[in-house]
Amino acid sequence: MDPFVALMRRYVVDYTNRHDTGVCAEIMDPDYVLRMGPHVVAGRDDAYVPAARAQFEQFPGLGLTVHEIVTDGTRLAMRFSEHGASRKHGGAAATWTGLGLYRWDGTRLVDNSVEQDYLTRRRRLADGDPGTVPAPAVAPWDTAAVAATPAAERVVRDWLAAGAPGDAVTYDDGGPGSPAPVLAGAEVVVDDLFSAGPAVAFRLTCTGTYAGGLDDVTAATPGSPATLHAVGLVHTAGGRVVSGHVVRDRLGCARALARSEERRSA
Repeated sequence: MDPFVALMRRYVVDYTNRHDTGVCAEIMDPDYVLRMGPHVVAGRDDAYVPAARAQFEQFPGLGLTVHEIVTDGTRLAMRFSEHGASRKHGGAAATWTGLGLYRWDGTRLVDNSVEQDYLTRRRRLADGDPGTVPAPAVAPWDTAAVAATPAAERVVRDWLAAGAPGDAVTYDDGGPGSPAPVLAGAEVVVDDLFSAGPAVAFRLTCTGTYAGGLDDVTAATPGSPATLHAVGLVHTAGGRVVSGHVVRDRLGCARALARSEERRSA
C-alpha cells in the first residue's frame, strides 16, 4: 500500500469513523493546520481536536465515505461524503459532500485545505430529506501514487482562467452542468494546485459580485461584493477538462453577505 494512502486509511477508519481523536497525535503533526473557507484552524491539540470533538458531539453517528483518492506521493486529494443525524436538529439526518487537499511530511499530516457542502447539509437538516450517499470508491486504499503532470496542470490553469467553461464538472451536491449561480465577474486566485497523472486538484479564492442562488440563507442584494472559496478535483484528457467535482463554501459566503447587509442597514 502507498504509505500516504495508508496514513489516510488511518485518518478515515481509525480516527474519523471511530471518532477516536486520540489517533490524531499519531497521524498529525502538532502544528497541523486546517483551512476551510476563510478560516484557519492552527494547532492539532488546542484548536483542531476540540473542533473535531464538537462535530462528533453534534453528529454522534457521523460517518465518512470515500469516493475518490489521487496522490503524487507528497500531496493527496480525497473526495468524500459525510453523513449522520444531528442532535441540534432533533435527530434529523443529512449527507453532504466534501473535498480535501492534504500534505504530509513523510510520517504525519501537516495541513489540509478542505471544503464541505454545509449549505446542502443545512437545507437537508431543515427539510427532512437526508439525501443519499453516493457509491463508495471500490478500492480507495489500493490507490497508487502517480507522478505529477505539468501539462495537465497547464490545462486546468487555463480552464480556470477562462471561467471553468463547459458542463463536465459537478458543483457541490448538484449534477454536472448545473452549478447554482453565486458570483458574477469573479476574479479567481489559485491558492494551491497539484496533479497526479491526468488528475488535478486545486483550491481557489474567488472575488466578484453576488449573482443569486442563496435566497433561503440571506437577503443580500445581487451585485453586492462577495468572496467564495472552493476546492476542486478534475480530470483531463485530450487537452481539456473532461470530468470532476468542485465544492464551494456557499454557506460561508451567504453568512458574510448577511453580515455586510446588516452593517449597511445599521
